[in-house]
Amino acid sequence: MSPASGAVSPRAHVHRGTVVAAAWWFHPGTLGEAEARRRVLAAWRPGATVWALAGGHLLKLTAPCRSAVEAAPGLPLVLESGVLTSAPLSAKERERLAPPAGAVVLVHAGVARVYAPGELRQVDPGAWLDVSQWRRVQVKGLGAPPPPMQSALEPLPPPTREWFGPKVPTLAPEAERMLARMAGKEVPVAREGFFARLRRAFSKKPGEATRTVRRGGLSARLRRAFSAWLENASPGLMRVRREGALSLLWSAFSPGASGSGSASGGSDTGARAGWFSRLLAGMRGRGNGTASRQGSLPAPDASARPSEPEGPGALEQLKAWMLQNTPLGRLVGQRQGDYLRRLFELFEEGKLDEALRHAIPLGKDLDERAKLALGVPGPREELRIQPHGRSGAAQVFASGPDVLAALRERYRETFRRLEREGRIDEAAFVLAELLDATEEAVSFLERHGRLQLAAELAEGRNLPASLVVRQWFLAKDVARAVAIARRSGVFADAVLRLEKTHPAEAQTLRVLWAESLAEAGDWARAVDAVWPVTSARHIARAWVDRGIQAGGESGAKLLARLALGFPDGFGAAREDVQDLLSDDAPARAPDRLAFATELLREDATRARDALVVPTVRALMRDEAADVLPSNARLLQQLRALKAPAVAALRTDLPTPRPSLRRPWTEANDLPPVRVWMDRNDAGAHAVHDAVVLPGRRVLLALGEAGARLVGPDGRTLANFDVPAFSLVVSTQGNRALALARRGDLWRLSRLDLVERRATRWCDAELDAWAPTYDGERWFTAVRDTVSMVDTLAAEPRSLWRVPQVGGTVLKLAVDAQHLSFIVLHLSPGQDFERLERWSYVLAEGPTLRGRTNMPELVGTPDALALTPDGEAVAGRIAVSKGAEPEPWPYLAPIAVRRFHIPSHKGEERVGMALALAWSVTRFQKGELHTAVLRDLAGHVRATVEFSGTPPQVVRLTEEWCAVHDLFGRVVWLDLSSGEVHRVPVV
Repeated sequence: MSPASGAVSPRAHVHRGTVVAAAWWFHPGTLGEAEARRRVLAAWRPGATVWALAGGHLLKLTAPCRSAVEAAPGLPLVLESGVLTSAPLSAKERERLAPPAGAVVLVHAGVARVYAPGELRQVDPGAWLDVSQWRRVQVKGLGAPPPPMQSALEPLPPPTREWFGPKVPTLAPEAERMLARMAGKEVPVAREGFFARLRRAFSKKPGEATRTVRRGGLSARLRRAFSAWLENASPGLMRVRREGALSLLWSAFSPGASGSGSASGGSDTGARAGWFSRLLAGMRGRGNGTASRQGSLPAPDASARPSEPEGPGALEQLKAWMLQNTPLGRLVGQRQGDYLRRLFELFEEGKLDEALRHAIPLGKDLDERAKLALGVPGPREELRIQPHGRSGAAQVFASGPDVLAALRERYRETFRRLEREGRIDEAAFVLAELLDATEEAVSFLERHGRLQLAAELAEGRNLPASLVVRQWFLAKDVARAVAIARRSGVFADAVLRLEKTHPAEAQTLRVLWAESLAEAGDWARAVDAVWPVTSARHIARAWVDRGIQAGGESGAKLLARLALGFPDGFGAAREDVQDLLSDDAPARAPDRLAFATELLREDATRARDALVVPTVRALMRDEAADVLPSNARLLQQLRALKAPAVAALRTDLPTPRPSLRRPWTEANDLPPVRVWMDRNDAGAHAVHDAVVLPGRRVLLALGEAGARLVGPDGRTLANFDVPAFSLVVSTQGNRALALARRGDLWRLSRLDLVERRATRWCDAELDAWAPTYDGERWFTAVRDTVSMVDTLAAEPRSLWRVPQVGGTVLKLAVDAQHLSFIVLHLSPGQDFERLERWSYVLAEGPTLRGRTNMPELVGTPDALALTPDGEAVAGRIAVSKGAEPEPWPYLAPIAVRRFHIPSHKGEERVGMALALAWSVTRFQKGELHTAVLRDLAGHVRATVEFSGTPPQVVRLTEEWCAVHDLFGRVVWLDLSSGEVHRVPVV
């Protein structure tokens, strides 16, 4: 309160008659506290605020209203020159009081007092309501719950053994056990005792197929039995704790010969430690897990971080130590050598079935971290291709590259022999499983007519998505081919692959590609896709008309295509071309530039020559007005055309000058653009969401009042009678989805912004969603599952999904190249939750590129910003007055680009939005809400201020920034030109 204002006694103490009240003051001393609160709640409307003033309650209205003073529920206050007054003040009285802007002048007990904005304390009227006896009820729809989202691409089962016909030999029980062990799986089997295996070893004849060592006497059989016992006993023993007593005893009972136990053949040069002590030293986690030839272990590397997974585990160190320092190394080497020798003998003897059952798979590159094999691989379960590859832990042999090269050559010879004998399935098995030549196997199967198996193998082995689409299309499964192409966005590459070998099928796939684009509303790309198919150009005519009707740069390109690509197109496009080229509005300059660019792509015809001259004149007019960056290069290309009309015009054309206009995005030395939105700017409806469309149109979500399309001049172009609280707009700007909550579900509606038509789509469960989509693919999250939803289907179905991400998805962001989302992992019993960022690349199908944890954050974040390539900011708002704001956690993007400089200083931020080149930070101080736009360098480029509550809502893209609130105030900023546009909501 102003100290000098106490002596001012105004001539009039209250207003008289009818006034336009902007606020009411309720005095509990006169009305009583209960009655004053009741009147405040009765007069309160959404957006109104309550403040403590002079022992009473001041209710600031959402919008001023006309009221009779005698019938007013409280003392009315009128807004005069930015000051709320409870009585009419004369000029001298106002001069003596000198109230600042935003102050309140209250006449009470005959004295006028001034209350500055900082002296007011906001009150939450919700705290007056006693809801302790209320019980929260979960709201559910009256109809049946929606069915769970179905997947359009169910995973394929792997091919079974029966697919390869009756020629595939049967599988022995021991081979099944060996195959499981090769795959790193534990299979419970009945194990023989040691003496039973010893007796079986003595009873075997040297010529049997299971021999593993040279034919010999008793010592050879004993060694064979001991080796078999080690192989079968070790997995059971190693299932206990790695450092347990059983492991120690097992290793301690190994023979103690010094020189013979080393795989390297080293000899003793001095006193060596005992086996048990050396084993203990090896299990203490030495850096490389191997012992020196003198028996001493190297010192651990002090710089190594034990938490990194690159180093070998304790079991791998134990295996390596045993192979180096115990007779086990010699036994394993002997056993593996005999196994390989027998394998080569089987190939040389022509026993292909037996050889292929025992063949060792060869990868293209050996994994350096693969587990050491203490045994030998067992026979293969069956000769079949595994479409999804081999699972489990890989095991390698202690063999050199020469042996592997020899094996590879044997496999090649076997493949050629099987092909000559017409055993196609077995030959493909050798390529895919033994040689790991999957693409060659797919091509081989296709060449021999096994198209279904080729497609399954290509998809199961994660070959390029375009190749998978090609194989499914050749296999006559068109639906699956189109679904994979839509999911991965590889229609173009698949068409190119087909054109090389199957041109007719390529044209069919091209038409399907164009139809998919047209259904998504991308008519310009649909016409480009189908144009090489001359027989299907009549289909494109309707798409051209729809695209021209949609307008924008793509509509201008299609206008040139209509004028020059169809026999009757020139006459049909004449009026639209004249309107475009004669219009001198700067807003349509980009459309004229796109029209001229498309003219240069077309072949020289008389129709094109007739259009070049007016196009050049229109571009020269735009060049003189300097409404765009320089068109000099395009004008030079048009001037160089060998057309008679251009030749006559060329001498009169002035030399293009360099443009003096700098793009607003680069003019960071200009003063920031400032926008002020007052209470008087409030609209007639609350605005829940707003998006800017091509042509400077704006789509508004008005809640239950529906959605509204507003033109650049503020006129209403269309109303959509569907509930709309959130909007998801397509990248082309001609389709949108309107969302409205209905209990625990969301009502989804489709908006066709060209035909001005709205239809209800479905009710679905949603927790988070991407704010944009490409017209057909929309990314959503329900609980712990992220899905790519097919928006063209009659009912929501999933083209791709990531189940069980481990927490709740809070936010998603997507563009043409990337997808990112933030997962909140709950931490029971702790005072913080863990945030994790997942980032994907969409090319060739969504592929995970990184999972990164954000720094710890106390509590669930109040504000969260995310870009499609993973740049993220999260934070909490300081609720206690005077508390020091904490820096918000930040993550850099996965893409290589310039990114925002994170702010490490404490700021009283209440929200943030991120784009690739821009950021918006929201601040709140009392009733003032401010949005600050910054570029990548951190320069402030624009400031938007709203007075009153509720807070602002910011929507940011690379082209525009829109700010709105529930008062119906909407303003958006063109980020290419810096122009400010206010949208009236009437």
